[in-house]
Amino acid sequence: MVERIYLDNNATTPVDPAVLGEMMPYFTEKFGNAASRNHAFGWEAEEAVEDARKIIAHELNAKPREVVFTSGATESVNLAIKGLCEASDGKRKHIVTQVTEHKAVLDTCKEMQKRGWEVTYLPVQEDGRVSMSAVADAVRGDTLLVAIMHANNEIGVLQRIDDIGKLCRERDVRFLVDAAQSFGKLPIDVEAVGIDILAASGHKIYGPKGVGFLYVRQKNPKIKLKIQMEGGGHERGMRSGTLAVSLIVGLGKATELIADKRDKENARLKHLRDTLLEGIRTALPDTVVNGSIEHRLPHNINFSFPYVEGEALLMKLESIACSSGSACSSATLEPSYVMKALGHSEELAHSSIRVAFGRFNNDEDAEIAMGEIVRAVKSLREKSPVWRLMRQKKFS
Repeated sequence: MVERIYLDNNATTPVDPAVLGEMMPYFTEKFGNAASRNHAFGWEAEEAVEDARKIIAHELNAKPREVVFTSGATESVNLAIKGLCEASDGKRKHIVTQVTEHKAVLDTCKEMQKRGWEVTYLPVQEDGRVSMSAVADAVRGDTLLVAIMHANNEIGVLQRIDDIGKLCRERDVRFLVDAAQSFGKLPIDVEAVGIDILAASGHKIYGPKGVGFLYVRQKNPKIKLKIQMEGGGHERGMRSGTLAVSLIVGLGKATELIADKRDKENARLKHLRDTLLEGIRTALPDTVVNGSIEHRLPHNINFSFPYVEGEALLMKLESIACSSGSACSSATLEPSYVMKALGHSEELAHSSIRVAFGRFNNDEDAEIAMGEIVRAVKSLREKSPVWRLMRQKKFS
């Protein structure tokens, strides 16, 4: 069996051994319930949770009490959008978001529409970024929330969250950022940017699956959310349920590690990505890079190869594990809605693949991936009647 090189780090990341080592005692001898305040087992668990909370708060320039632990970014987004809308006085019933948001945001907004809320879905430009004029024009007197992700999960493109945060402050509108793909990988200062609510997950930063958090601003302004999960009043009443202490410890350690290594690691990952990009563009000059190269995560690249079907290409890659888009949408054969939002035809949207390097990849992985992708694309094109016809027309 061919050993596969994992290049799908936008979908999830392996748990770092140092993170696992930090977690292990909390599965065995340190198994206390963090809500048990009558004995040392509970005190020990509570202390571990609060230590992780402090690490995450420090990374965001936030206060520890503003960090609420959840099962992941999807739950956090649901709590943020539904909770904010349900806690409002009903005078503002308008939400602004963009068409390339993660399904966690889009599907939650659709649910709010069923409940009587109006949602404006902003288009993006050819480079995958939403224009500031579009955001400014969409915000109205009855707008309660602007929800714009920091980094897109498929194309890695970064949005202008600093400018959007400033606009929201000026208009007295709440600002939600889905930072699942950017938290830890890029510095985020919630005070400087003006973020009111932020969601992230542990498994995107070499931490465990099943844990994430929601940052909820507590001052200037204080954000009020209607709780979505009853039963015990955990997390200061924001999210009931026994805390997964081992997972939270892992999230804290993963945050600490990725922040410590960020600058050097980003430079290394950008080198791997650019090596792959240069090699593929040299061999396949008609390759389309989806989204802005300048404004994107350093480890991510998303290609389209005209006259090649993306799923067929993925099946052809024997030693490379990458994807055709979001892991949350990979069960459908429909072309990526993100690709179509860039203005691509359905055919070109179907020809895209996403490559995302990670902490445990190296130069050899980039070289192997480059060679295998080029060979696979050329092989599939040789079998394509449309490709052969286009070649004949070009040289006739």
